[in-house]
Amino acid sequence: MKIHEKYIARELLAAILLVLAALVALYGFFDLIESLKDVGRGEFGVGHAFAYVGLRLPGRIYELMPIAALIGALYALSSLARHSEITVLRASGMTTRQLLLLLFKVAGLFALGALLLGESVVPPAERTAQEMRVKAIRNVVAKEFRSGLWVKDGRSFVNIRSATPDARLEQLRVYQFDEQNRLQFVMEAREGVFLEPGFWQLNEVVRTVLEDARGQAQPRAWVEREAELRWSSALTPEIISVLMVAPERMSLISLVTYLRHLWTNNQKTERYEIALWKKFFYPMAALVMVALALPFGYTHSRMGGVSLQIFGGVMVGVLFHMLNGLFSSLGVIHSWPPLASALAPSALFLLAALGMLWWVERR
Repeated sequence: MKIHEKYIARELLAAILLVLAALVALYGFFDLIESLKDVGRGEFGVGHAFAYVGLRLPGRIYELMPIAALIGALYALSSLARHSEITVLRASGMTTRQLLLLLFKVAGLFALGALLLGESVVPPAERTAQEMRVKAIRNVVAKEFRSGLWVKDGRSFVNIRSATPDARLEQLRVYQFDEQNRLQFVMEAREGVFLEPGFWQLNEVVRTVLEDARGQAQPRAWVEREAELRWSSALTPEIISVLMVAPERMSLISLVTYLRHLWTNNQKTERYEIALWKKFFYPMAALVMVALALPFGYTHSRMGGVSLQIFGGVMVGVLFHMLNGLFSSLGVIHSWPPLASALAPSALFLLAALGMLWWVERR
């Protein structure tokens, strides 16, 4: 790499990392304020609030990388343009294509970092944060194994084979124990639907009741069947939803495994297919963002100051973040092709970047 390329790469890296650190600190502060509202609920204290925010920081970094790439590239290129360094580089023979490839090399490092972060760090950190919060606030202990989600609810152990994003429980099993830790009954239900705080409606219930075995050679058992049953539990849709890592923050392996489960059971998969494709394309958004920032480095003399460009970069970054979520939701609602729903925001911004570069070159 030539000296001027190293210089540009160093300036770009420093600017993006600075912006990323500032954005993460800002969002982390807002998350901390939101988390402090839970202090005093159950055993949740200030230490839990800081730990919860800290565990969620990798997810914030993953989400903010494209926006940081855009704002950091805008700042670095505007600074270079303000000192006429880009003009000198172009006059010395550096083409737009060469400069764009250099920006892509730097952005590619962030894309790779985002991919590794989203696969190895974000899913376990997010799950640990949610489990810690639920355990501290609700005194409910939960873990996920191959057999499904296991939740300790008072003297009951609840096994949920699967839970949909809208907190509907499927293939539910409840093991109820008495004060002497003796098993009282085992209840199975095909489906659980939330009615009101503290109560669920279970459908197609089969309950195996065990009679007290004290003084008897063998305990007696009998089976009860009910089409519907009102079940009292501390579980709520809020608890179920936070115990499930959002599809966008699941790893690729987890997404593929869960998609196979949904296909096997003939269930809807649109949301998870979109999330799977986004896992491939979202890290690449950093490349799109630096391409979008490049035209501003050329037009510095005909536009406002650096502060105006940074403000514009923030607005564009917010717009990208909103469109990314909007197309995902619309794709699920209208059953759009998952690939198109995941790729559309990045494709639109890439077309905008290419159009702006063409306009700058023409002028």
